[in-house]
Amino acid sequence: MKVGVIGTGYVGLVTGACLAKVGHQVMCMDNNVQKVEQLNQFIMPIYEPGLEEIVRSTVNEGYLQFTSQMGEVVRQSDVIFITVGTPSRPDGSPDLSAVRAVARSIGQHLDGRYRVIVNKSTVPVGSGNWVRMLVEDGARLATQATVAVSESSVIAVLNLAPEPNFSIVSNPEFLREGSAIYDTFNPDRIVIGSEDEHAVEVMRELYAFWIAPQQSDKIPVPMVVTDLASAEMIKYAANAFLATKISFINEVSNICERVGADVERVAQAIGLDKRIGHQFLRAGAGWGGSCFPKDVSALVSTGQEYGYDCSLLKATLSVNENQRRVVIEKLQRELRILKGRTIAIWGLAFKPHTDDIRSAPALEVANQLLNLGCRVVAHDPIVTAAQANVQVPDLQVVDDPMEAVNGADALVLMTEWPQYAELSLEAVAQRMRQPILLDGRNCLDPLKARNAGLSYTGIGR
Repeated sequence: MKVGVIGTGYVGLVTGACLAKVGHQVMCMDNNVQKVEQLNQFIMPIYEPGLEEIVRSTVNEGYLQFTSQMGEVVRQSDVIFITVGTPSRPDGSPDLSAVRAVARSIGQHLDGRYRVIVNKSTVPVGSGNWVRMLVEDGARLATQATVAVSESSVIAVLNLAPEPNFSIVSNPEFLREGSAIYDTFNPDRIVIGSEDEHAVEVMRELYAFWIAPQQSDKIPVPMVVTDLASAEMIKYAANAFLATKISFINEVSNICERVGADVERVAQAIGLDKRIGHQFLRAGAGWGGSCFPKDVSALVSTGQEYGYDCSLLKATLSVNENQRRVVIEKLQRELRILKGRTIAIWGLAFKPHTDDIRSAPALEVANQLLNLGCRVVAHDPIVTAAQANVQVPDLQVVDDPMEAVNGADALVLMTEWPQYAELSLEAVAQRMRQPILLDGRNCLDPLKARNAGLSYTGIGR
């Protein structure tokens, strides 16, 4: 099947590469010409384990192409994915300008042949309807020409092309950054929202590798077929639930500290309950990234738009914001005065195995410490100084985690990169001015840290 993917950000690039890997002819489009040129040279705009290898192999085999020309993608594709960003506005509502522009542009290049237009961008409930209208609007603009008739000065409008022939589908993504390739090939479910049965059948064919695998040892992936609005809500509801689960255990961790309990043992025990499970039940310095903050805020905004106060989701956001303050308060208790102190931070990405620093707790903590008069020296295995300094200009980022702790008054671990657990804690303690360790992810062994000469403080323990 011939597939077009509009937008080569995180979702678009992973989606396009993986569809090409299973044998579809995929053309990914981005209006950033430099980005397209880099992709054609196998320079990835994001860090995602395994992505470059798939892009390289599928391009070399002729299954994947990159272009900056919208018309080329629309003309050649049977299925067109919209995978552009929907960042949060200051009021929490999503900025849908990119989706609107793409929908209208697709319409301008339709030629009467049937297409399925798939919205994979995370958009509010009801967006499928206005995406349809914008595609129709774009097609209408492209298929009309105004001609002046000189004798009577009459303006005649001539229809130059057939009516647009397309269906709209909602197909939300559930990828975890750092595990996106695995998640694409091993999804828990595939959600399809459409009122058009023919479009659903096209999507079944597109996802045949997953829902009707040829390998006898591969279990078919459930495909949930529903209406547009429900499919759009499913994505928001899933992310809001997971964010709430993390905020819940963080709330419990704050109570644990006050009563002398250990949140790690509490989480381990309650996670054995099959109704709860262990996933997303780790206390820490809070969640971030490109999805949870944006999607929870967007769902709150949708509730307000329809006259409903999302009190639980507001609390989810509030608890998460408070976790950053918990880190600062712990440092203040340990050091009393923060002004003039040197604080080392290990980990800047919002989670391990990605270079995404959007809404990263580490950068928010670093910014607060700088505002309090601290010198902050950070390390991350993937995030570069150039990336971090866009958000926090005065942050010093070094290439060696041991260099970051030289002369530090405290070390704050903010991202649970596995390589940090392999470093010598004895060497860390010896390099620091004051051997204070604040484990913001509870990923180091407290006993080992203390035996190494560090004053260990975790979250909720």
